[in-house]
Amino acid sequence: MAAFPQHVTLGRSGLQVGPLGVAGGYGVDAASLHRALERGVNYWYHGSLARGGMTQALREATAAGRRDRIVTVFQGYIEWGYWLERTLRRELKKSGLDYADVLLLGWYNKPPSEKIMARVAALRQQGLVRHVAVSSHHRPTFVTMAADPRFDALHIRYNAVHPGAERDVFPHLAPTGRPGVVAYTATCWGKLLSPGAMPAGEAPLRGRDAYRFVLSNPDFQVCMTGPKDAAQMDEALAALDDGPLSPEEMARIRKIGAHIHGK
Repeated sequence: MAAFPQHVTLGRSGLQVGPLGVAGGYGVDAASLHRALERGVNYWYHGSLARGGMTQALREATAAGRRDRIVTVFQGYIEWGYWLERTLRRELKKSGLDYADVLLLGWYNKPPSEKIMARVAALRQQGLVRHVAVSSHHRPTFVTMAADPRFDALHIRYNAVHPGAERDVFPHLAPTGRPGVVAYTATCWGKLLSPGAMPAGEAPLRGRDAYRFVLSNPDFQVCMTGPKDAAQMDEALAALDDGPLSPEEMARIRKIGAHIHGK
């Protein structure tokens, strides 16, 4: 079976990214991040839990002249423009960066206000931000935001337990010119990996299988991972080698997801 490609285009952002992204907030160390970068994992999310491993890796990559290989994602849950800018500047300084490739506006269950978007536009003009993404827990809102050219990417919760984007989002998007689409919570906060959550007679998923489920859906360009250590980073990277799910694997994982959702 073919492996996943090393790089894909993140929708209308035009960014070249690996199909796996990595969040630094769960504790993964700098060495594991550098190793992942060599496998094409370059979509680095430095979010509300900005842990030291990713901060160190960003500083080291910049010092080594590899900054342009990384697509940095900084998130702000803040709905006040002044504090959004202040927080972004602080985190960039800590990480030794001049700009964020992507500013992720977090948890907008309705489109961000024009006041916030004006502040974001100012950040882009100042060169502090190059692209803008948005996340939400209200799937129909993505349809509205996808039509707004100011958003370059969408971060959507998606996994075998919560596959509702297949119904509520993707059929309603324009066939061309779409924003990039990134999945998060691929393991459903670990439920898909838990033996106690499985149907009778079923083994739990491995991390790689949860990531492969996401990446087997062509509507997604990136699946986020959240490793806490080198072993979990290795498990995530194995998804790149194993490639898309077979029909039998897909059916099994959907069955497990439906069982957990029913509970």
